[in-house]
Amino acid sequence: QLVKSLKSLPAQGDLLRFLIASALYRDGLGTLFAVGGLYAAGTFGMDFDEILIFAIGLNVTAGLGAIAFGWLDDGIGPKTAILLALAGLIGLGIAVLLVTDKTVFMALAIALGIFVGPVQAASRSLLTRLSPPALMTEMFGLYALTGKSIAFLGPLIFGWVTFATDSQRWGMATIVVFLVAGALVLLWVNQPASSHDKS
Repeated sequence: QLVKSLKSLPAQGDLLRFLIASALYRDGLGTLFAVGGLYAAGTFGMDFDEILIFAIGLNVTAGLGAIAFGWLDDGIGPKTAILLALAGLIGLGIAVLLVTDKTVFMALAIALGIFVGPVQAASRSLLTRLSPPALMTEMFGLYALTGKSIAFLGPLIFGWVTFATDSQRWGMATIVVFLVAGALVLLWVNQPASSHDKS
């Protein structure tokens, strides 16, 4: 069944491009979750308690962002919502890489969390629009598979670049590259109208 599903994807160009785009930017987010604490500790000398508070703050802002962007998703569509959230992640991500003050870093990084939840929520919303109704469950399975299939790539490249440059900042910069690559591929995805839009 998996082979059959994969063979059917080239005929569904927008769905295929979306799966590629989402795999890229989700890998960037996955790497951020995996190494963000290491970066905070290694570059800014944050201790365990500070990192714990930092993580709680990120989760709170991610939840608030998902709620706020839920209304945007309804109004402008999930593709635009994803692109706006990715733009926020890229912009704040670059700012986070440039700052040297720990307090400013924490403020920017927690603000960055506002855009994490919306990317994940709007991605699932867009997948429902792109998937044939009869194959919805199957497409969500492929969505999970494509995300996991390259999940190792972001942390691996982070490690290589950090080792080669002896700088966690350069390693973290690779996350921005994944986010930009995902956004660029997503630009080529045509968003179908929802049943609500059609009515």
